[in-house]
Amino acid sequence: MTDRYAVIGNPVEHSKSPLIHAAFARQTAQDILYERILAPLDGFVATVRSMREAGFKGANVTVPFKLEAFRLSDQLTERASDAGAVNTLTFSDHGLLGDNTDGVGLVRDIRDNLAFGIAGKRVLLIGAGGAAEGVLHPILEQQPALLVIANRTLDKALSMVKKVEEQGDFRYVSVNAYAFEDLEGQAFDIIVNATSAGLTDSQLPLPEGVFAPDALAYDMMYGRETPFMKFARERHAMVADGLGMLVEQAAESFYLWRGVRPQTAPVIASFRA
Repeated sequence: MTDRYAVIGNPVEHSKSPLIHAAFARQTAQDILYERILAPLDGFVATVRSMREAGFKGANVTVPFKLEAFRLSDQLTERASDAGAVNTLTFSDHGLLGDNTDGVGLVRDIRDNLAFGIAGKRVLLIGAGGAAEGVLHPILEQQPALLVIANRTLDKALSMVKKVEEQGDFRYVSVNAYAFEDLEGQAFDIIVNATSAGLTDSQLPLPEGVFAPDALAYDMMYGRETPFMKFARERHAMVADGLGMLVEQAAESFYLWRGVRPQTAPVIASFRA
């Protein structure tokens, strides 16, 4: 019998996840069906319940339900607990297992696909919302020399730093919170935009010299040239969007469900084409 999976979101019709997982299934000879499911904004729990009753094996979770999926999970992986959000659910007789594959997706895209090492680098993470929370610990695990979290609301960035300090897992990495005006005179090797500024074509208030020589500018959005990417390109940074992250986090979900790790490079290349 074909195993069923889906991505749950609102909106969800734009999601490329069904195409990605279909490509993984063909590549690995896995018999699965992967769908898009639009959940009402007040109906996530009911949607998950009906999926389990229908025999689904698991689901990816996208905006705006990642926090709700976190609360609904019966068990959480360590990286889901660290992120405070869930983007991958596995259904079993023992309940719901919640995981978060966003961070590992980002790291693999930067480190493996872009061949840009994170260890020993000065990293700027822009944003302090769920997207930033999801990638914070995986970036720190790569042992950068410095990680700065910059956000329009400084309190949120300070809260993220405080949580890292309380956990004590990364005491050998310097982690700081800055307001945007504090970035003047600072230069970074890797800058990750984890905000939604690109959706509204908003320009982030970054100083001119924020990119170190040969820096990488990574926008977690994909499918469009954001003002952040344009700003970085004009300052001769290497620029990447979040398509590789999308495929890599999907591959990690696929591996969790099927026990087979698909090759991501051909799938990324097909989407680029």
